[in-house]
Amino acid sequence: MVGSRIKLARKKAGYSLRGLADALNGKVSAQAIGKYERDEMTPSSDVLIALSKTLEVSIHYLLDSQQVELTNVDFRTKANTTAKDRARVETEVIEWVERYLEIEHILEMKSAEWKKPFDKVAINSVAEAEAVAIKLRDVWNLGTDPIPNMTELLEEKGLKVLVSELPGSVSGFTCLVQGARIINLPIIVINSQVSLERRRLTLAHELGHRLIDPEHLSEKEEEQACNRFAGAFLVPKSHLENEVGHLRHSFGYRELIYLKQIYRVSGAALLVRLRNIGVIIDAILTYSFQSIARTWRSSEPEPLENEDERGQKEKPCRFERLCYRALAEDLISTSKAAELLRYSIDKVEAELKGEPHIPQIKDAGHN
Repeated sequence: MVGSRIKLARKKAGYSLRGLADALNGKVSAQAIGKYERDEMTPSSDVLIALSKTLEVSIHYLLDSQQVELTNVDFRTKANTTAKDRARVETEVIEWVERYLEIEHILEMKSAEWKKPFDKVAINSVAEAEAVAIKLRDVWNLGTDPIPNMTELLEEKGLKVLVSELPGSVSGFTCLVQGARIINLPIIVINSQVSLERRRLTLAHELGHRLIDPEHLSEKEEEQACNRFAGAFLVPKSHLENEVGHLRHSFGYRELIYLKQIYRVSGAALLVRLRNIGVIIDAILTYSFQSIARTWRSSEPEPLENEDERGQKEKPCRFERLCYRALAEDLISTSKAAELLRYSIDKVEAELKGEPHIPQIKDAGHN
């Protein structure tokens, strides 16, 4: 498995075999690196250290002690996603999953397996995705109230969520993780650069992919079904109808803004949801996008978070919480916590004590 890690890290860094050999200043040849990647030869410890520094990955990652690999990775925008981008994201996900599994193992938690609420449901039309969302809310005892924090909900239910800077064309994706102690552990990765409204919708959309059997749907219909599932899960029909009525001929701007703040979805998604459940007809939807909502597909009205806050609200907290739990119980050292969290030791100590962390500024010297 060392070979596959070296190859993935090389692609992430954008090196050819020859380019990596040059970057290593001739420490090893391109032919030798190729043999490493095919597992025909094992790199020495000093070569591993050099590879780690040049490729900007940890030695732990290259050694692959947990034999973690990703399967069923589908960015769903393959034409716009470069091999380098895919490799960068996959490398980051693997490193993160290994650290996550390590802290769960330290805490002796049996949570490396998602307990799915039910087997995948085969549907024959996009509209049938509505029933899958209703079924999930029933199984999870969510009632019909809006969901205040989608990330927290999914983590509570055993799904692992990573917020990362993805290529601009990718809102998020799901993949499965295999390893020495895990089989088919689902991971949802969300783009930190998109709005909170879009992140929530993407989380629900990717959840739909885990619960809907698309055998009878085309690829386009599968995506539409997951969108329909997401809308139904985030904005339950009965709750929305209680707020707005069963049939409307028009909406004003302020009412729609209040509604999007209640359900924490985008203004455009809210309008589509109103059409999907029959509160408004197609003509009203079209008119809305030509009038008060004419810019909503490209610019979110009164967003839930500012652009400089992207990725900060409703972010995953479980992994970090588990690290601090293990540290507080003396199951790991401060340096180990810092290694797992990718924080400085000073920051970890400050967080543990509840003190403000002031980063050290190095003296640049005087001219």
